[in-house]
Amino acid sequence: MAEIKKVGVALLGVGVVGGGTYEILTTKREMIKKNDNIDIEVKCVLERNIERCKQLGIDEKIVSQNIDDIVNNKDIQIVAEFFGGVEPAKSFLIKCLKAGKSIVTANKEMFSKSWPELEAAAKEGGAGLYFEASCVGGVPVIRALTDSMQGNAITGLKGIVNGTTNYILSKMSDEGVDYDTCLKEAQKLGYAEANPTADVDGFDAMYKNSILSSLAYRKRVPIDKIYREGISGVSVDDINYGKELGYAIKLLAISKCLDGKIEARVHPVFIPASHPLASVKGSFNALYMHGDNVDDVMFYGRGAGALPTGSAIVSDIVFAAGKLEKPRRFYWEDDVTVNDDDFASDFVSKYYVRVAGNKAAAEKAFSGAKIEILKSVEKDGQVIFLTGEAHESTMKNALAAVDSVKGLIRVED
Repeated sequence: MAEIKKVGVALLGVGVVGGGTYEILTTKREMIKKNDNIDIEVKCVLERNIERCKQLGIDEKIVSQNIDDIVNNKDIQIVAEFFGGVEPAKSFLIKCLKAGKSIVTANKEMFSKSWPELEAAAKEGGAGLYFEASCVGGVPVIRALTDSMQGNAITGLKGIVNGTTNYILSKMSDEGVDYDTCLKEAQKLGYAEANPTADVDGFDAMYKNSILSSLAYRKRVPIDKIYREGISGVSVDDINYGKELGYAIKLLAISKCLDGKIEARVHPVFIPASHPLASVKGSFNALYMHGDNVDDVMFYGRGAGALPTGSAIVSDIVFAAGKLEKPRRFYWEDDVTVNDDDFASDFVSKYYVRVAGNKAAAEKAFSGAKIEILKSVEKDGQVIFLTGEAHESTMKNALAAVDSVKGLIRVED
């Protein structure tokens, strides 16, 4: 039998996810040793809250408030970060990478904004980057993109990648409750933060879209190339009218690679009620992707939480432990230049448009812009239009002349 590999790990923070990770590493240590021939031991925890460490049963002897205790510890090969935000996480991880320690993180904001710098530090230190838990929580989408789709050119992604907004939109749709009430309920249940901006305004989904699209198309997709719109403008009326037309409402992270051009966006979308993503309710997440050979594939599961996200973190720690001699890095470590010509500046979509009775003005605007009307329905003094495909700029310019627009939602088949 091969000798068991001993690997030392440091945890930067033991909040909700960090605590869940510590629990899994502790309770599953023997199972991992048996299944993977790797003995993973937590050697240091960077944490100011000593009471939290005591609650988790962490030996105070391995608790520190100084990152250098980790950087200079030769018995630590892997560092897992749970701080959130850009700093001090970024600076700490770059320091660890330069010291030759591979990193594992779920920090999508920091990673999406700082990926090239992390790559450079990883290359300098001969370390690896692992971030399975940064997107879709416990669902293994990163490894699927990097290790299971090599026989495909991926042409598109659609994802419900934020549990907070999916919970709110599901509740609005199922119960007919308005946005503000659903947001307060999500905050009460712990699905939404006291300041919910990152979730409800689409920032969280934008960070994840950047990471997923970069992996899918083997080209870095910075966040400033992603169109973003949140859910606060979605009304129960539009959701109900959409349901009557056979649609479900979702906040989607969408990207496509067509004719060599990448488009990436995050916004509320009507999708057919028969689409697999339409059945993803509550705080669950899902990623739906299309490969030119595999066709359509969907991954579904818990998108957040201490143990689901901790599960993905531990998976990366075990994966990284098996690759210490040949750590994983990615595709743009030598060239991080982003060519604007690689990105579509004006995406194309079908549209749902609701106007307050002024049908003729809307029809004139659509006609003048050469936007096809696929269907129009008059109901409750409102007129609902479903249009053919149009450029976003064309639609917005057309509707600028119509002062009775009450709702505008993009439609994806």
